[in-house]
Amino acid sequence: MWQTYYTPTSVDEALRLLAEHGPDADGPAADGPVARVIAGGTDLIVELQRGQRELSALIDITRVGGLDRVRLDDDGLIHVGPTVTHNQAVASDLLRERGFPLALACWRVGTPQLRNRGTIAGNLITASPANDTIAALWALDAILTLRSVRGERVLNMDDFYQGVRQTALAPDEMVTDIAFPALAASQRGIFAKLALRRTHAIALVNAAAVLTFDGDAVTQARITLGSVAPIVIRARDAESALVGRPLSDASIASAADLAVETTACITDVRAGCDYREEMVRVLVRRALTALRDGKERAGFPAAPPMLWGRSDGRFLRLAGKTISHCDCGLEPIECNVNGQNVVVQGANGKTLLQMLRDDLGLTGAKEGCGEGECGACTVWLDGVAVLACLTPAPRAHGAQIVTVEGLAPNDGLHPVQQAFIDEGAVQCGFCTPGFVMAGASLLDEIPNPTREQILAGLTGNLCRCTGYYKIVRAIERAAESAAKGECADD
Repeated sequence: MWQTYYTPTSVDEALRLLAEHGPDADGPAADGPVARVIAGGTDLIVELQRGQRELSALIDITRVGGLDRVRLDDDGLIHVGPTVTHNQAVASDLLRERGFPLALACWRVGTPQLRNRGTIAGNLITASPANDTIAALWALDAILTLRSVRGERVLNMDDFYQGVRQTALAPDEMVTDIAFPALAASQRGIFAKLALRRTHAIALVNAAAVLTFDGDAVTQARITLGSVAPIVIRARDAESALVGRPLSDASIASAADLAVETTACITDVRAGCDYREEMVRVLVRRALTALRDGKERAGFPAAPPMLWGRSDGRFLRLAGKTISHCDCGLEPIECNVNGQNVVVQGANGKTLLQMLRDDLGLTGAKEGCGEGECGACTVWLDGVAVLACLTPAPRAHGAQIVTVEGLAPNDGLHPVQQAFIDEGAVQCGFCTPGFVMAGASLLDEIPNPTREQILAGLTGNLCRCTGYYKIVRAIERAAESAAKGECADD
């Protein structure tokens, strides 16, 4: 899928590698595949496995310190680093308080395991008009900083997006910062999404709105619409219709109608043009009504499960020089798997799932879909639940991996495993390891979860046999047993 996998420890080194492997470079890469920066890779790995993209090198920036931070500067700008994951954004107090549309959009992306690897910057760069964080950041008036060895430039969202999955990002550039003005006390924002199911679905239509108020009157408005045109768009006529007026039923209805007229409607396998137009009207009306009534936070959980276990949701850093893994196999992948240090040769071009199964004989993690849909391959990477089928094997270098085989010490059973047996939650068994790993991570993070938290924590795992009642009940039982101080052998 790639020839060389680099793990640099600085931005400057990552940019040097991009330039070295770029299309204008001398050598074999000049006329062939080029390099790409990878952080989450949840889209990129699927494209590579399907043969839709060819690359000479992947440059993994997740081990560079300081890139996974969200901060507020002295000028009132919120800065989001290029490796900030969707779940890190959801957990950010700063984004919850002063960048809420982005936090809410990130919560609506994928599943816990996907949100633990997928990054906001990656979502922006993929440039699908259905990507949720694009609409939110466009409504927040975000700017992007792009860097290469040639220098640095700053673009707004209008200049960055040039068409369907097309951006102004040059082959030797990487996004090093995403910034937007923190919401003031007079501002409120929201993100809304319609999809074919409540979670883990691509938007049929999404919308974001940021309004500035003077008393009850709207003084400024930004409304963005996604999945209705080749790129995310501004509903400028709808914005203008709101300014200078309070959010009455009439003004909201007028703005919703004008938003429909803005759409350059698209038809695809998920929905037709007519349906999308009507749903634009519905979503904009709902969003504006929620802002008027102060209910924009109603769908955002107070304590969302991240599947971070006992970790803080951040991955371990590497110090020292850049590490490279290539097809020649000279640099082995060295990591700790289930408490044992292992050295694996020749796994550079594999996913972590393939390395675990083929090279280490750990077949508990399963490949049910190969594209991040089913959760059967869930493992823990540095304590964080991720999908092994979408994680490159070289990403495990220097990391700690836990699979279902290493979940319980001394050849016993983990309380979640025991609860699955006691509740009859094990059916064909194919999906069970993924559910167990997700459930155990959830209980490490939230020892006494609510039913809603359990359901949210398991959204990344699919069972093909039947319903989920006994699976959910098994997690509840494990939590109850832990609260009573019971052990798996009782």
